[in-house]
Amino acid sequence: MSPLVLILLSVLAVGAVGLAFAPGMSGGGRADKRIKALSAGERAGGRKRRDDPKKKLSERRKSLQDILDEQSDTNKKNKRVSLKKKLAHAGMRVSVGAFWRNAVIFGSLVFIVAWATGVPLLFALVFGAAGTYVVPMWYVGRRTRKYQAKFLDEFPNAVEAIVRGIQSGMPLNESMRVVASEAKEPVKTEFTRLVEQQAVGKNMAEAVPILFERLPIAEVNFFVVVITVQQQSGGNLSEALGNLAVVLRNRKKMKAKVKAVSSEAKASAGIIGALPFVVTIMVSLVTPTYMVPMFTTPTGNLMLGIAAFMMAFGVFVMSKMIQFDY
Repeated sequence: MSPLVLILLSVLAVGAVGLAFAPGMSGGGRADKRIKALSAGERAGGRKRRDDPKKKLSERRKSLQDILDEQSDTNKKNKRVSLKKKLAHAGMRVSVGAFWRNAVIFGSLVFIVAWATGVPLLFALVFGAAGTYVVPMWYVGRRTRKYQAKFLDEFPNAVEAIVRGIQSGMPLNESMRVVASEAKEPVKTEFTRLVEQQAVGKNMAEAVPILFERLPIAEVNFFVVVITVQQQSGGNLSEALGNLAVVLRNRKKMKAKVKAVSSEAKASAGIIGALPFVVTIMVSLVTPTYMVPMFTTPTGNLMLGIAAFMMAFGVFVMSKMIQFDY
């Protein structure tokens, strides 16, 4: 074999070995780069797909937190409300002007009766002022508590009726319309107002908060938050409202249990509060002249005033002791 052929074969052999062990010389480096880029893209895509549910959950939580913050701001604003809203909270359909007119008439009657029965003019004025403002506002507060309690008795049934309507294929507004037509008062009246708000062009997310404005209680707040979150973020509304109905019934049971446990304390407070008046009446029946100086002398009037203030303060403290937040 000639030296030239031997050199040529040697070069070819070295080149073949180089191509076998150095693929970068034949473009393998670019292929590796493409493979690495493709693998990185797949990992990024997989990570993005895996992060999507977390992102949605985070957005949902943020939406819920925004709604809760908005409801909290509304609650703070509702702590000091106007008389018009207080009358609405009590379910009273009287206007503000008519309410003050009736309050002034009642206070004037109290003043006239007190002055005609021999009460000094200063105390008669105090009684008249109390009859004009304190007694009417106490009546509004009492009506508000009774109205809210009556609403809460029927509210879980209304929520369950909405759940059954949604599960049967009815839209949410139609389910509320059924509740507005078939529920008991005052749920019927409040849901009728809710349906009327939708009839004038408001969507569900805008109409539902009006229910909380008229009934600023925790149970209604829960209902508003559930509806608002579902309207903004989606989700299984029937399941959420079903869970809410269970919560409402559990809160109702808890209220009944607390009422039963605190009944003894309430009875004791009633007896202690009524005892001074009962003793005064009994002493006056046994000895009619014994209590006369309390009403005819300045010292007796002063003592009556102090006693009335202490009694009012004691009744206030006892009422706070026997009231519980659920």
